[in-house]
Amino acid sequence: MIRNCTRSLAAQFIGFTLAALLIAQAITFVISWKEHSKALDAAAKSEFFSRARTMTLLVNAAAPQFRQQVLTASETGDSRFWISDGEAAEAPAWRLEAVRQFGRPLENYVDLVRVFEGGTAVARIPNAKKVASSNQGEDWKTPDQELWALPQPVKYVYFDGARGYGMVVRLDDGRYLNSAFYMKQGSWWTSTSLRSLVLTAVVLAIIGVLIGNRIARPLKSLARAAEALGRGENLPPLEEKGPEEVRRTASAFNQMQARLHRFIDDRTKMLAAIGHDLRTPLTSLRLRAEFVKDEEIQRKMLTTIEELQNMTEAAISFARGESTAEETRPIQLEALVGSICDDQEDLGHPVTFVRTDKITYRCRPDGLRRAVRNIVENAVRYGGEAKVFILQTGATVDIVIDDRGPGIPNDMREKVFAPFFRLEASRNKQTGGIGLGLAIARAVARQHGGDIVFVSRDNGLRTVISLPLYAEGEAERTRRAKRWSLRAAVARSRRGRRVDPVSP
Repeated sequence: MIRNCTRSLAAQFIGFTLAALLIAQAITFVISWKEHSKALDAAAKSEFFSRARTMTLLVNAAAPQFRQQVLTASETGDSRFWISDGEAAEAPAWRLEAVRQFGRPLENYVDLVRVFEGGTAVARIPNAKKVASSNQGEDWKTPDQELWALPQPVKYVYFDGARGYGMVVRLDDGRYLNSAFYMKQGSWWTSTSLRSLVLTAVVLAIIGVLIGNRIARPLKSLARAAEALGRGENLPPLEEKGPEEVRRTASAFNQMQARLHRFIDDRTKMLAAIGHDLRTPLTSLRLRAEFVKDEEIQRKMLTTIEELQNMTEAAISFARGESTAEETRPIQLEALVGSICDDQEDLGHPVTFVRTDKITYRCRPDGLRRAVRNIVENAVRYGGEAKVFILQTGATVDIVIDDRGPGIPNDMREKVFAPFFRLEASRNKQTGGIGLGLAIARAVARQHGGDIVFVSRDNGLRTVISLPLYAEGEAERTRRAKRWSLRAAVARSRRGRRVDPVSP
């Protein structure tokens, strides 16, 4: 199912559009995320220094008994403040102390995210192991005086990469104010961005469906028409609508169809005219041959004239048989083939038709009847008998004719389809015919989009008239075709019985 959908023009158009959307979003993110991260980091650092200066001024101005209350009231989810008596320890030890301080619950903190947005704030607690292993070799640093702008001595340090900042300020009373800020790395992929992307994708998909169907609809009509034309059907001209390229394609197809029909009609009329013109001199020769006194010479002349006349009529019939004058219509295929076998059996020929399921097939019945009859008559004439059955696969309907004759040499299997070619060496019509039977049969099969193939057997020859199986002009089933098994066909033919003819 998925594979079939991906073959659709609309599905591919939507897929490419969505892929382009994702690639564009990814490129935009790559370009903007680095600058965005730098801007956020600079803003967070500026905010941290500003708060640290403010806390330094507040703590210095507050009475010693109120300092802890000031620090507790000033703490947030991403900042901690505490006072130490001694000078700050080495940077690695101070980083671990900052982790411990962030694990301390806040006393006066109100979760505004939960209150106003109905969500839950995520505690910003750095990972102790990551902090201990990160920023190796980095020691305390002293900020520029312009950035700090206070007389109190200060130093700072990073932890957990660059997401955490620590600062130690010496207060006026000799104690030390420790400030820690930890900014948890935010995700660029939020529910808002997801909703925006989904909404954009839906809008583009709807537009893609409309555009894809607008392009694909006339192309599907063109494919069905080309398929039907290949089977020899007479079709009305296609509507020349859709995009400019599709209109031009439909126009070119209509012109091609008209030229093909005109060519076939002109050729048929030409051959008919030639045949009509040849009848007069042939009749004249026949009359003159009647005045020949030598009976042996007269007999030979009349035989030659008759053979020439038969070949002329056969050539005209062959040309007309290739034309597409007959309309295509649905028939019961097993009834058509069964009636042909019935007729041959009534004539005393050893022909057997194996029962099969009913198959409705769209074809030109008279042409197909002629092709099957020619193959069956050849099987009886050269193979002694004919066993006929029908096989339906996922891609084709095969009319199979088995005989017990000597077969056809491999190097002659293409030549036998040439008009007037006969494997039988003599020119006797009773034993070898004129040489148009197989040519007409293959012309009919190819007009239906199929072909005729020969398969050698241990005790004879198998001739297969393979016809494409289409449903409403769609060729999708041909892609799911499986090769039919000769062993199963033989087993079915042995178990089968001749079916009673049913009118197609």
